Amino acid sequence: MKIAMIGSGYVGLVSGACFADFGHEVVCVDKDAAKIDRLNANIMPIYEPGLDALVKSNVDAGRLSFSTDVLRSVKGCDAVFIAVGTPSRRGDGHADLSYVYAAAEELASAIIDPRTVVVTKSTVPVGTGDEVERIIRETNPQLEFAVVSNPEFLREGAAIGDFKRPDRIVVGSDVEWARDVMRAVYRPLFLNESPLLFTSRRSSELIKYAANAFLATKITFINEMADLCEKLGANVQDVSRGIGLDNRIGSKFLHAGPGYGGSCFPKDTLALLKTAQDHETPVRIVEAVVQANDLRKRAMGRKIITALGGDVRGMKIALLGLTFKPNTDDMRDAPSIAIVQTLLDAGAIVHAHDPEGMEEAAKILPDVIMASSAYDAAKNAHAVALITEWDAYRALDLKKLHAAMAGDVLVDLRNIYRTEEAQAAGFNYVSVGR
Repeated sequence: MKIAMIGSGYVGLVSGACFADFGHEVVCVDKDAAKIDRLNANIMPIYEPGLDALVKSNVDAGRLSFSTDVLRSVKGCDAVFIAVGTPSRRGDGHADLSYVYAAAEELASAIIDPRTVVVTKSTVPVGTGDEVERIIRETNPQLEFAVVSNPEFLREGAAIGDFKRPDRIVVGSDVEWARDVMRAVYRPLFLNESPLLFTSRRSSELIKYAANAFLATKITFINEMADLCEKLGANVQDVSRGIGLDNRIGSKFLHAGPGYGGSCFPKDTLALLKTAQDHETPVRIVEAVVQANDLRKRAMGRKIITALGGDVRGMKIALLGLTFKPNTDDMRDAPSIAIVQTLLDAGAIVHAHDPEGMEEAAKILPDVIMASSAYDAAKNAHAVALITEWDAYRALDLKKLHAAMAGDVLVDLRNIYRTEEAQAAGFNYVSVGR
């Protein structure tokens, strides 16, 4: 099949490369000519494990290409995916749909082939598909087309595996011939017995938001249990295992830490809140989750300050990990941002290291001094704080780390190490919920 992917960012590029790897003919389109030039030179705009090799192999095979020309790219396509950004809108937190609607307006004139399926892959509020259909039909009333919702469920750092071995594929459409096209698009996954769930378009749009809000709720819940564990003398890891073994609950997203961040959970929970408020059906649980998560990030900064006696003015503090999660260079809404600001406000000098995120972090955190390694960051530091659970930090030489420091405080916000091993290395060790 022939597929066009409008938008060559995280979702569009990963999806396009994976579809090409299935054997489809895919063109990824983007208005940013510099980005397209870099992609044609096999320079990725994001860090995602294995993506550069996947892109190169499919470009070399002639199945994947990149272009700035929408008109030429969509010609003869069976499906055209809209995979542009939907960031939070300033002022009310609602999803900014300007890029989606701009893509729809351009497609309205560009699509000439009958029975083309326009697929919204971007995360969009309920009813967006209706507006995309209206825009296209208003401009091109004679065109036989269908607008389908097909939300993505990709985890940064594991996106290729998630795309090729998904838990489910959600397709929102009541048009049978459009469903047939989507079946053909995803047919290569049938060998993996990936469940293809057909729903109405509006149900599909809501599924994405509801899923992310629920996962954000699990994270926030275990973080609050961690605080309670500290007060009661319990161990949050034992509590997490104890409740996670219940099949009705499950063990995933029950790891206490500094709060959620990234490109999805923060903006999607806000967009869901705005949608619910607009329809006078407030979602109080999600409201509490958003508030609790925002408060937690700065609370983790204060936790580091408290571990150093409450006054950190002039002290050097080393942070290990800046991205919101491992295996990505994404700094969007990363907990480290609020933690750094809290420490700087208190007068601390902050050094940091991250395996992949320092270039992006430097744009957001210009007052942080970037180090060449974890041990370099720790040199003469009064405290080291583990923020992101990169594999590179899971087996640090704790004695070497301690020897490099001026102080002895190790604040482990991801509970990577055991208390006894950290103390044996000479640390005054502080963790979360233990």
